[in-house]
Amino acid sequence: MNARTPRGISVIIPALNEEEPIGAVVRGCLTSGLPDEVIVVDNGSTDRTAERARDAGARVVAAPTPGYGRACAAGIRALLPQTTIAVFLDGDGSDCPEQMEQLVAPIEEGKQDFVIGSRTRGKREPGSMNFQQVLAGRIAGVLLRLLYGVKYSDMCPFRAIRRDALDQLGMKEETYGWNLEMQMRAARAGLRILEMPVNHRCRTGGESKVSGTLRGTFVAGIRIIATLVRVAAERRRP
Repeated sequence: MNARTPRGISVIIPALNEEEPIGAVVRGCLTSGLPDEVIVVDNGSTDRTAERARDAGARVVAAPTPGYGRACAAGIRALLPQTTIAVFLDGDGSDCPEQMEQLVAPIEEGKQDFVIGSRTRGKREPGSMNFQQVLAGRIAGVLLRLLYGVKYSDMCPFRAIRRDALDQLGMKEETYGWNLEMQMRAARAGLRILEMPVNHRCRTGGESKVSGTLRGTFVAGIRIIATLVRVAAERRRP
């Protein structure tokens, strides 16, 4: 059998206590045949997330201080030198790795710099997103269109971006506002952005750290609002 030709694609999966779904998520990414590696960032798990990710074929790095943005940043620091495209998705089984080709192909073809999935425009399993998540994505989309003229309908974690473009964004958010910050900075930097529908499933294990609890929803909302205000204010600086 001929060796697979590397494509310069790395997948980053932030994970906190996802021992039930993480193995299947990693295998789903690898069996797609696209990534050269899958990096699972263990964000302080107290279960067997790291062990099960390794068993499934992932390279595991540690980001012991909880924070979605911290985990994503740790994954970026761990990328292979030859990585040219970074793909992000969640470790709870809700994203669909089999659709990864749709996200990376426009970047490989040189047509786009940043491709983000839209769960609200795709097919969603009943109960996979709550009303607050859908509404927050649409409100953020309206605001970002007013600020930057870019159309977004979601803050979906399933996304792909050119490595060199990502390195130039200057990401700072350490918690739940990471996805929104990337979208704002990408728009402000004038990247070629494409949003495309992706399917979304109910999580296959554990409990959501955001929508699963009232506290999680509230804290995430505050961080997202704070990120929006902070990054938008930077735009007005001379």
